[in-house]
Amino acid sequence: MEKLIITACICGAEVTKEHNPAVPYTIEEIAREAKSAYDAGASVIHLHVRWDDGTPTQDSSRFQEAINAILEVCPDVIIQPSTGGAVGMSDEERLASLNVVPKPEFATLDCGTLNFGGDEIFVNTDNTIFNFARIMKERGIKPELEVFDKGMIDIALKADKQGLLVHPLHFDFVLGVQMSATLRDLVIMVGSIPHGSTWTACGIGRYAFDIAAGAIIMGGHVRIGFEDTIYLEKGVLAKSNGELVEKVARLAKFFGREIATPDEARRILSIK
Repeated sequence: MEKLIITACICGAEVTKEHNPAVPYTIEEIAREAKSAYDAGASVIHLHVRWDDGTPTQDSSRFQEAINAILEVCPDVIIQPSTGGAVGMSDEERLASLNVVPKPEFATLDCGTLNFGGDEIFVNTDNTIFNFARIMKERGIKPELEVFDKGMIDIALKADKQGLLVHPLHFDFVLGVQMSATLRDLVIMVGSIPHGSTWTACGIGRYAFDIAAGAIIMGGHVRIGFEDTIYLEKGVLAKSNGELVEKVARLAKFFGREIATPDEARRILSIK
């Protein structure tokens, strides 16, 4: 099997310090959490940013500050800005995260509308998805195709048929939000993508390490971090993103997979 790429989703847009005091808001906290994850084995930092009070933002200057701070302490890490932002943001707001230097190598592309719970709906129309894909292709940014159920894979493949994506494709299966998070579900998702594609998987909340173990065994890659889970185990809050990444690294060692460095991850993902 290929070496394992670990992506650390260090803060997200929804989780707060009220959930876990270690969730980073400030630039200094974001850099600290990125470094803790990197030191534990993460080669990709999936990046949302906040204002100092915890309010999520897609402001390009805030992303630039965070990226500069992360590269200061992790100079070779892959930084993956989110174009998802937070519920209710406009397409224009969401795309602002790409307006940074150096140009992102990698960024997320959400491939469908999602029920987040209650009345919260994260809207991604076909036109939004295709436009984001077109912009990323024009700028030479590799998209990670974020899919929360099987139907979103099919929407991504519609974009591919229109020539908006470059092969090999890379998917992130986010399980436990709109689709349940079992090994059956993971097998369905993996069997639905084109041959030669790479994939990462994450389970939300209590499913995080079950899905991580499944992905490791099946030859995929793993996403972990405070965006997806705040617990190291039942009832035990993680003290850092590094603790979460370290647990995935231990699982990888148990199952006989080595951890990819950032440069090895670039090769596996075909990031130019």
